[in-house]
Amino acid sequence: MTLRGGQHRIVLGIAAAAALWAMWFGTRQSPAAPAEIKMAPAVVVDAATVGRADVPVYLQGLGTVQANYTVTVTARVDGQLQTVAFTEGQTVHKGDLLAVVDPRPNQAAYDQAVATRAKDAAQRANALQDLQRYKILQPQDLASKQTYDTQQALVDQLTAQLKVDQALIDNARTQLDYTRIRSPIDGRTGIRLIDPGNIVHAADTTGIVVVTQVQPISVIFTLPEESLGAVGAALAAGPVPVTTLSRDGGKELDRGTLSLIDNQIDQATGTIKLKARFANEHNTLWPGQYVTAQVLIRTDRNVLLLPAGAVQIGPDGPFTYVVKPDMTVEVRPLKIAESDGAMTAVTAGVEVDERVVTSNQYRLQPGARVRIAAAAERKP
Repeated sequence: MTLRGGQHRIVLGIAAAAALWAMWFGTRQSPAAPAEIKMAPAVVVDAATVGRADVPVYLQGLGTVQANYTVTVTARVDGQLQTVAFTEGQTVHKGDLLAVVDPRPNQAAYDQAVATRAKDAAQRANALQDLQRYKILQPQDLASKQTYDTQQALVDQLTAQLKVDQALIDNARTQLDYTRIRSPIDGRTGIRLIDPGNIVHAADTTGIVVVTQVQPISVIFTLPEESLGAVGAALAAGPVPVTTLSRDGGKELDRGTLSLIDNQIDQATGTIKLKARFANEHNTLWPGQYVTAQVLIRTDRNVLLLPAGAVQIGPDGPFTYVVKPDMTVEVRPLKIAESDGAMTAVTAGVEVDERVVTSNQYRLQPGARVRIAAAAERKP
């Protein structure tokens, strides 16, 4: 069907009106689009700058403090304990008097031995004079050779007896000295084990007091057998520093040096024992105390260092968020060398003076915008 001119104009007008109505209805149903899409707010984080430093490498193990020497002081003669000359807990030196056992029986035995020697010495002197007389008379046949020989034998016998007498004197003097009990070492006395007035015997095992040497002092600790090579190499290179810490690792107690590595590995535990020596000038170490020992096996020079808080662990291993100049972050995988819980040394993944995020990592993803807290940025 063909439209005439007037009808054609009417159809076009209706179509235009319908289009205008559709445009007006659309604007009523949908809000106007914003001129700009708002950006997500920046995440506030703490950051630190990667630096370089010398990093000491430690091996750490649990151990116990052991006195260098421990002596149970006992009586060496029988008798009544007359005097205790020490105070419990006192610091004593080698040779200091600790106790006295009644010396009178031993003094009498000594005096008797001295008197016996004096008697035998007088008899020998007389026999020697007779021998000299027989020696003069024998060539003149005024004394027989038998008499001379008999007198010579008597002199020799009395000479030997004097040596026996001297030995008895030395023994008696020793026993008399034993009545005065002295400290065999420098150390500290413990609790008194017996009171004055009691009878003590040389065969007693309880003792009078225990003396322990606490200056210097030793620490025996264990490390995994895998550490043997590193510790052995360090010991071969020179003195190996060892630091003792409290059992929880929170307080340094003393510093010393490694003395030795035990000559065998404990197969039951897979560990090896080591012994370190400490001056213990302030008595911070005590026999029987449990401690943590740190062995310095080497120092890595000029290594990359960042806070341990910047290191995250993902499915592919450790990584960190690095703040780029445009204040967005990117993920960097790390190769970790050492970590002491506060700082981490790495061999790859970051560069010196780059900034790494140390907080709020759970709110980040690659490309996220960040804002560094004003007082947070620091170098390790």
